[in-house]
Formats: sequence, structure tokens, C-alpha cells
Amino acid sequence: MISAGDFRNGITLEIDGNVVQIIEFQHVKPGKGAAFVRTKLKNVINGGVVEKTFRPTEKFPQARIDRVDMQYLYADGDLFNFMNMETYDQIAVDKTTVGDSLKFVKENEVVKICSYNGSVFAIEAPLFVELEITETEPGFKGDTAQGATKPAIVETGAQVNVPLFVEQGDKIKIDTRTGEYLSRV
Repeated sequence: MISAGDFRNGITLEIDGNVVQIIEFQHVKPGKGAAFVRTKLKNVINGGVVEKTFRPTEKFPQARIDRVDMQYLYADGDLFNFMNMETYDQIAVDKTTVGDSLKFVKENEVVKICSYNGSVFAIEAPLFVELEITETEPGFKGDTAQGATKPAIVETGAQVNVPLFVEQGDKIKIDTRTGEYLSRV
């Protein structure tokens, strides 16, 4: 149990049946009246953010979030299959849980599966991936305007904006959080 007076950024708690992570907290001692803790909480299951205040003596149970490295095997209709690298156990996760998190992930790459009480709620892709360009228009010579980009399709089927000098067949490095081109490999 963690009391509100001991809140820190990043702590995951169970509050009112929801699993939340503390994004920001502030201890407030007004000139008149009792002290309180003002917080900004993010629901780790659905991503919603709320602001709440607590008395410093209120206590909440700490939620245990399991993050396991698993290999992405293949997609089968609306199910995505993963394998634990240590135990070789396989699990299937539905399309709604996966969302866009596998947009830049190829088969056989390792991802983090986040679960709470055995139910998977999120998949974390690696921060950076290297993918090959499968389709893009050729860049024009002399078109060297600062920061000019063109759309390109990578081998996973996702679209990325790349500089004009990048051509079909090139391998590029992508930031999976923003979907931005970083460099050629």
C-alpha cells in the first residue's frame, strides 16, 4: 500500500478499480485548511488522463504490470501470435489490443507485451527499427529545397515520409514512437 504522501512520478496504482500511473504530482499546503496531493493520473489500460486530489493519508495498492519480451510470430486474421523466448509459450492477442503498435514491426522481431493480472493491454514495439523501402517515387535532381520529403512504403506496409534522396530498396531507420525517418542504414 502506498500513501498519497509518498506518491512519485511513474508509480502504478489501483484506484477505484482502475490501473493508473502517476504522471505528475504536487503536494499542496494551503495557508488555511488541510494539506492535499494534486495528481495527474493516466489510465494504463485505455490511455485516458484525469486530474484528482487526495488527502496525504489515503492509501492505495500498488499495481503490478508485467512486461515480458516476446517474439512476434505472425498475424492470423484478427489474431497476432507471440512467443515467450524463455518458456516457448505462445499467446494470441486480438486486433483491438494490438492497434497500431505493430505498424513498423516485422515477423520474428522481439516486442514487449504488457499485462495486468494475466490480461494483455498493450504491446510496446522496439524504439527504433530498420526497414527496407518497397515503394517510393524517384527524387528529382535539383529539387533540393530544405526539408523536402516524399511518401514511401516500407516492407511492413506502413507509410513514412522520407527525404528526396532515399530510393526504393534502401534500408532506413525509423523511430516507432513518432513514425519519423531517422537515417539511412
